[in-house]
Amino acid sequence: MMRGARSRAALLGAAMALTMFAASGAHAAQITPATPAPKAFVFGVIGHPLQHGRDEATLKHAIEEASQSNPAFIVATGIKAASEPCSDKLYAQRRALLDEPQAPMIVSLAGSDWAACMNSAGRSNAIERLNRLRELFYVDSESLGARRLPLTRLSSTAKFRSYAENAHWEHGKVLFATINLPANNNHYLPAAGRNSEYEDRLVANRAWLHRLFTLAERQKMHALVLFSDGDAGVTAEEGFSLLPSFQSKQDGFAEVRKQVRAMAEKYKGKVLLIDAQKSAGGEPAIQWRGNVGHLNLGADWAEIQITPGAAALFSVKAGNAEAQQ
Repeated sequence: MMRGARSRAALLGAAMALTMFAASGAHAAQITPATPAPKAFVFGVIGHPLQHGRDEATLKHAIEEASQSNPAFIVATGIKAASEPCSDKLYAQRRALLDEPQAPMIVSLAGSDWAACMNSAGRSNAIERLNRLRELFYVDSESLGARRLPLTRLSSTAKFRSYAENAHWEHGKVLFATINLPANNNHYLPAAGRNSEYEDRLVANRAWLHRLFTLAERQKMHALVLFSDGDAGVTAEEGFSLLPSFQSKQDGFAEVRKQVRAMAEKYKGKVLLIDAQKSAGGEPAIQWRGNVGHLNLGADWAEIQITPGAAALFSVKAGNAEAQQ
């Protein structure tokens, strides 16, 4: 009898312990704090001031100005003017300069950095110079700057091993990426025969855009922000061409424009494309077409704030480095 009583008492105690454990677990679940909403943050963009024919002092001052607000990172759209030499010496000097800021610095190539380069015989040296820039600026999976930012490069895919200049990173539930789209009609050459550099990069960029939109959708990003040199015309009216005349047979941005528009229609977030071309006038402002925005960064530098949950996700403040010296 006593043995049976002890067994019943033990069972009763175990049942009470389980009940208390379940209750404490339910209470803990109730007081577990919700995941905090992403906070507002700013990032800087250097708008390639050297393309206006000014000296390196303007670039240095633009970097200083863009660094003032302690940005999450800075993107430099281009490292040299078309009138400057395409020399290893100049490339190394600019790399050292862009590596100085405390903030992470990401370099987005401009056409003036490589596409217009000529050798001593007066022939195009674009592909060789592009490969040299890749060796100097994109040797690992990190940004420049004292505070390094981890990056994922397209070159991590075996099929596109050469395209290290295309990189993506994340901050505050926003996906950021660079894409090599030089301003001179995307370096489309209307010569006879195969336009090898353009065609190969077109394939790589197509795969890159597909990866970016897929990742942004899967991770439920608030937005996808793309940095480039050239303006692909994503917010222009249908039938619009970026070509100044009909002398050229092909608009080099046509396929990129079509792909971005098609993929943006299926994406629930915002898509913002930022390029280094001169704006039509006045303060740089984002032009929207549905969920796709475009910003011509004609200014020397800009500070862009992202405020998750706000009616206007992006706000832009631009400055002129030369005027403020």
